[in-house]
Amino acid sequence: MNPEEIAIADTRRWLERAVIGLNLCPFAKAPHVKGQIHYAVCGATGRKALLQALRAELQALTAADSAERETTLLVMPQAFADFLDFNDFLDEAEGELTELDLEGVIQIASFHPRFQFAGTDEDDITNATNRAPYPTLHLLREDSIDRAVEAFPEAEMIYEANMATLEKLGDAGWQALEVGPTLG
Repeated sequence: MNPEEIAIADTRRWLERAVIGLNLCPFAKAPHVKGQIHYAVCGATGRKALLQALRAELQALTAADSAERETTLLVMPQAFADFLDFNDFLDEAEGELTELDLEGVIQIASFHPRFQFAGTDEDDITNATNRAPYPTLHLLREDSIDRAVEAFPEAEMIYEANMATLEKLGDAGWQALEVGPTLG
């Protein structure tokens, strides 16, 4: 497999074992099973190239029929080894939504291998709720989020349930899932 295929395989394994397997997102299984998740990999490290890739994926997602492409995971395996740099980049990513007039149409969720919630220690297991094998931007259609919230009106409880799931699982349980990167 080439590096792009490896990054996609690693991300798919994380999605299946952690996100769906632990039910961290009760809305992820349906588009996964239906093949409606698009995986895109950007091997660039420079912000300009990463923003160009993001722009292209935002345009492709909005142009696609949601029955075929519900959501996109933009994986950036070579970029943002530092979580704080990635976190800073999110402002620029949100700026792309504004420039493309996609605010209220697309939402960007972020995942990073070293994700850390404010006020937590780096090794706090609850940070794993937002840890993916590589820095990843999840591009979600707002209307999909609205439908999901209608079907699951207590969506705010997901966060608390995820924390409890990970605390029960513990670090050893998380490591046993083998959802980390295989690209070096």
